[in-house]
Formats: sequence, structure tokens, C-alpha cells
Amino acid sequence: MPIATKYLFVVSMDVTKDKEALFNEVYDTEHVPLLKKVPGVGAVTRMKTEPAAFNIGGERKVLDGAGHASYVAIYEIDSPAVLLSKEWAEAGEKGRWPKEVRPFTSNRRHIVRKVI
Repeated sequence: MPIATKYLFVVSMDVTKDKEALFNEVYDTEHVPLLKKVPGVGAVTRMKTEPAAFNIGGERKVLDGAGHASYVAIYEIDSPAVLLSKEWAEAGEKGRWPKEVRPFTSNRRHIVRKVI
């Protein structure tokens, strides 16, 4: 599916193993639906790192994800200003995410990319 907005907000993180099921449940059923209601937020895609390999220059390179977070969420947003909105701030603090999930995440990274 083509990207429908001019900006992507990319969030990556790890979660403790014992909270992984809760993390995925809350992310899919609460966190993403709440953030998608924020004006200026379009599609949201979640991903999990998988080990793989590829060939380049006649050499096999193993992709094990070392040093990178296991989970990534990509939010299609109209503008970086969306992330500073009252609606975004409020949505991110609703549900079980702030107290039951966020404390068990680590290696968190956030970046905005402009689609060119």
C-alpha cells in the first residue's frame, strides 16, 4: 500500500519477555486505535524484527537484528506538528499503555521521516 502522507513517525522499542503478550494486545487493541483518532494520523503499521540473510557482492550477510529494537511502529502523519498536539498527548496517556506496558519497554527510539 502506498504511503498516503508526507511524514512518517517511526517508533521502535523492545519489551520484556514476560510482558510481550500484553504489549501486543494493548498496542493493537488500545494504543493504535486511540492514536489513529488523532487528527492528522493516517495508517499505522506494526512490525517485528525477524532474522534473515541476503547476498551482496558475492557475500552472505546475516541480519540478526543485533542492537536494533525488536518492534517498530510506523505512523503516517500529515505533519510533525501532529506529535505536539493536545490530542496526541492525551491519546498516548489513555488506556493500559502508560502504566501497564510503557514501564516494561526499553531501547526506545523515535524519529520523523519526510517522504520524498
